[in-house]
Amino acid sequence: MFNFSTDNGQRETVVMIPIDQISNFPNHPYRVEDDEELELMKESIKERGVKQPVIVRKKEDGGYEMVSGHRRKLASELVGLKEIPGIIRDLSKDEATILMVDSNIQREKVLASEKAFAYKMKMDALSHQGKKETSRQVGEKLVSADLVGKESGDSGRQVQRYIRLTELIKEILDMVDTGKIAFNPAVEISYLTHDEQHVLLSCMNMYQSTPSQSQAIHLKKLSQSKKLTPDKIEEIMEEQKPNQKDRYNINYDRFAKYLPRDIVTVQEVEDFLFKCVEEHYKREKQREMIR
Repeated sequence: MFNFSTDNGQRETVVMIPIDQISNFPNHPYRVEDDEELELMKESIKERGVKQPVIVRKKEDGGYEMVSGHRRKLASELVGLKEIPGIIRDLSKDEATILMVDSNIQREKVLASEKAFAYKMKMDALSHQGKKETSRQVGEKLVSADLVGKESGDSGRQVQRYIRLTELIKEILDMVDTGKIAFNPAVEISYLTHDEQHVLLSCMNMYQSTPSQSQAIHLKKLSQSKKLTPDKIEEIMEEQKPNQKDRYNINYDRFAKYLPRDIVTVQEVEDFLFKCVEEHYKREKQREMIR
């Protein structure tokens, strides 16, 4: 047991807590994966131990609930530690939610989906505490959204736009995280019903294209006026964008017999063809050098 100084100068007692008594925060919006960043954390813990204590709260049915420190907990587990230094705080569910969001939102890399669900959880927590977002006045809702984004520097309007992303179906939200769909069009698409989004997803896969900002706005307006049909979605996605390159359709049957048997997906076929073309290009360059 020892004391630890917090950022605001307060001193709190740190105790060693059995890791198997700490459960993750319910619906934790931030991904905790065994990636390169976690590998570095594991090496640091092996050499120096856990220097920053985790923050937990007691559960009514016994044990503890993690508030801040999910990555440190996982890294400690993976290197074989049985205990971790922690601070036990007396927090309500809403207080714990706000602290959990604020403790993670300033990380160097935060996915759009992580921010979206984190902001929504914090907004709900503030609402339960009787903050101004319970008012029906739009102006007061913006004030509360400003509070939600204060720790990360996002404006109230931007917070609301992030929260809209929670209305996207998982497949489209994943495309936002990977950069296949830009943030602004994704916000407009979030106003489509889930059925409409599934149709849109099929069209995006079919035409290997994503909606531009103007197309997304058009889709949203048609959806809100109850005029967005599957045929209309396909018609919009067929439109040629100003910066869109021509698509090349290849007859698969013409060269299927030349493909290795383990190549079956569209991406695998594309990769194989690219390698063939690349090898042909290299051979031609070598011939030119010999001549």
